[in-house]
Amino acid sequence: MDKQDEIEGLAILVRDLRKHKNVTLNELAERIGRSVGFLSQVERGLSRPTVADLTAISEALGVPTTYFYNPGHPRAVRWVTRPDERRTLYYAGGITDVLASPGMAGGFAMLESFLEPGASSGEGHLNDSSEQGGFVLEGELTVWYGDAAEAVTLGPRDSFQLPPHAQFRYANLSDFPTRVLWVFT
Repeated sequence: MDKQDEIEGLAILVRDLRKHKNVTLNELAERIGRSVGFLSQVERGLSRPTVADLTAISEALGVPTTYFYNPGHPRAVRWVTRPDERRTLYYAGGITDVLASPGMAGGFAMLESFLEPGASSGEGHLNDSSEQGGFVLEGELTVWYGDAAEAVTLGPRDSFQLPPHAQFRYANLSDFPTRVLWVFT
């Protein structure tokens, strides 16, 4: 799939899940603190949510964030995933996530995140129900965790692990691209 197909695929997943859960655009907008207009644009593929937006949407609709990474087409080997078989999410804020796991039915899922220079997960803290960790493959990842005012900047081969419902946000404050391997339970 190309980038526009991936964006439209996410739009359909968000809209169909919201309708399946019998939640109006107004109700969802209130739950996540965003406008109805913004959500309408996301559901039509006209705007891209930030990582924080999609996390808030998944929590508000009662699904893990990895729900939105459902592959668009079947793989040749069920337990293997190849680069051309992976689902990609293009977020606002300069972050692209690629589902590296062959599936999401197991005990964990893996994502490869690409952060452009200046990219951010969003203004607010994430509150994901899954435990997660990351391994910085290249570049720098700055993480704000909990109530700590100071951020921690991680470099290549540094890793971190956060409990479920950890309040955090992250960004690439460097002038170079960053790649991170994320693991979610």
